[in-house]
Amino acid sequence: MNKIKMNNAVSWFEIPVKNLDRAKKFYETVLGVTMQPMEAMGMKSAFFSADLQNGGIGGCIIQGPGYEPSKKGALVYLNAGEDLSKPLAKVENAGGKIILPKTAIGSNGFMAYFEDTEGNKVGFHSIK
Repeated sequence: MNKIKMNNAVSWFEIPVKNLDRAKKFYETVLGVTMQPMEAMGMKSAFFSADLQNGGIGGCIIQGPGYEPSKKGALVYLNAGEDLSKPLAKVENAGGKIILPKTAIGSNGFMAYFEDTEGNKVGFHSIK
């Protein structure tokens, strides 16, 4: 049997949205990034930056048939840089809601949960 070589358990993620423009503005504001929009196969999306050529993990927000925002199900943790306090402090002013404040997880750093403008439960992770 051939084994699949996996450096990371996740290779891509998609966060469902109802309003791509609103969600794009939210994530760009909270993370201080510029997301790249794209339309294909009747769906609209905007991509988070990732170094895919060197094994980075990428993802996007996506609007289209079959994509429904949810607080249940799989939970995506976004890289919040060195200190998740910084993007977390922007969540509520950008239209989201903090569900779980910055919480220590031992030697693994810190985590927090928030609800985005679309109704998704999303996590942040940082070392500090």
